[in-house]
Amino acid sequence: MNRVLGLTGGIGSGKSAAGERFSALGITVVDADQMARVVVEPGKPALDAIAGHFGSEVLQADGSLDRARLRQLVFADPAQRQWLEKLTHPLIGEEIRLRLQRSESAYSVLASPLLMETNQRGLCDELLLIDVPEELQLARAARRDDNDEAQIRRIMAAQMSRAERRSRADHIIDNSGTLEQLHSAIDALHTQLLVRAALHRQ
Repeated sequence: MNRVLGLTGGIGSGKSAAGERFSALGITVVDADQMARVVVEPGKPALDAIAGHFGSEVLQADGSLDRARLRQLVFADPAQRQWLEKLTHPLIGEEIRLRLQRSESAYSVLASPLLMETNQRGLCDELLLIDVPEELQLARAARRDDNDEAQIRRIMAAQMSRAERRSRADHIIDNSGTLEQLHSAIDALHTQLLVRAALHRQ
C-alpha cells in the first residue's frame, strides 16, 4: 500500500474542501463519512441492525437511513452512540482499507472527522489537521447544515478538543482565510508529499 496522509478537522473546519483539492490534484481520497454511508445502504446488514435497534423512525419512506434523525438520537444519548459505533466502525474500517489498497495515486488521503479518536490513525503515515477557531467552526457548520447551535456544540463536544488535535498533527493548515489560501497551502504540502512518496518507492 502506498503512503497515506490522514486528513482531519472538526465539524465546519473545511476538511471536505481540503479533500476536494487533493482529488483535483489527482490523489485518491478515501472519505470515512462516505464509507459510513456505504455500509448502511439499503440491503446491507448494518441498516437492518440499526432499524431493529432504533425502530422504523430512523428509516425514510424509501427504506434508506434517515441520517439526521439517527444523529439526533445518538448525540442525545452516549450509550446509543457507543452501540452504533460498535456496529459500524469495524465495517467502515474494512471498507476504508479496501479502497486504500486499490489506490494507484502517488500517495493516498484518508479523510475522517474522527481520525485521531479511532484506530483509523493506524492506517496513516502522517496527519494533516485543517484548523479553524471554534467560533468560526460553529458559524460555518450552522450555515452549512442549517443545524441549531446546540446540536453543533454537542457534535463538537463529542470530538477531540482543538488543542489535543493540534498537539497530535504532523501538519496544520489554518483555514480561517479564503478557499484560494486553503488551496495554496494544500498545493505546497502536496509537493512535499510527492517527494516523500518517490523516496518511499525507491
